[in-house]
Amino acid sequence: MSGQRTGAAVLIMAAASILAGFDAVIVRMLAGGVHPFTIAFFRALFGLCAVLPFMMRRVQLLASPYRAAHVVRAGLKFASLVALFIAYAHAPLADATALNFTMPIFLTLGAWLFLKEEVAPSVIGGVLAGFVGVMIIVRPGAGTFDPWLLFALAGAILTAVSQLMLRRMALRDTTDRLVAWNLLAMVGLGLLAAVPVWVTPTPMQLGLLALQGVLGALNMTLITRAFAMASASYLAPLDFLRLPVVAVMAFLFFGEVAPVTTWIGAATIFVATLAAAGGARLRRRRFEDEG
Repeated sequence: MSGQRTGAAVLIMAAASILAGFDAVIVRMLAGGVHPFTIAFFRALFGLCAVLPFMMRRVQLLASPYRAAHVVRAGLKFASLVALFIAYAHAPLADATALNFTMPIFLTLGAWLFLKEEVAPSVIGGVLAGFVGVMIIVRPGAGTFDPWLLFALAGAILTAVSQLMLRRMALRDTTDRLVAWNLLAMVGLGLLAAVPVWVTPTPMQLGLLALQGVLGALNMTLITRAFAMASASYLAPLDFLRLPVVAVMAFLFFGEVAPVTTWIGAATIFVATLAAAGGARLRRRRFEDEG
């Protein structure tokens, strides 16, 4: 039965990767016609609509001890989405996706610098290797350097900062309330950001925005379900399935062919992430044994 659950979790993660690929394709289709602020606003709005019935029944919003912090974290999340959407709109999709995988590396680095968490030598090595992978993809100083890829990198950094805040906030708040507050605050902040650049989407654009919101909510549900069926250490590397999925979709929809450097850089980041995660798990296990 355990093997069947693990196999089902792998299939669910694969399905989530396909949904993430369609998400990137939709953003590219909307590029030029819908402002990134507007895309991010509708993403949050439709995500909120998907979980609103659940929130009304189970979440006590006013019981949260972190009201101002919720708004700050939502602002970071909104900014990370906008940065990623800008990268999707202008940069090669496979390159932008590969750089987005650096988020766990920046998260590890931030936990070390700001939360004063101890790190193993393998974690430091993983962080350094991750930056090597970034340089391989971005190719600074080369004639093929694409500055739009820096937005994908910025999105990964902003997401990592948001996750660092989440680590602390989760100590005194519930998961349901953290999700609810994040969506509500993102909708409010997104509306404020979208109003100055607002252009009413066409029916086709609105349909794509609604589809993106539904796919985003479904993707989150699938990932949550998968991690409930198998260990995080086993499933986390499967997130890298997004890269070949996005690469295939970028070729089918837009004729983009990912260069060899993308795959080399992505493989380097993949190994670096595993090394950093493995070192962090080893350190936690040693701490628990000593305790």
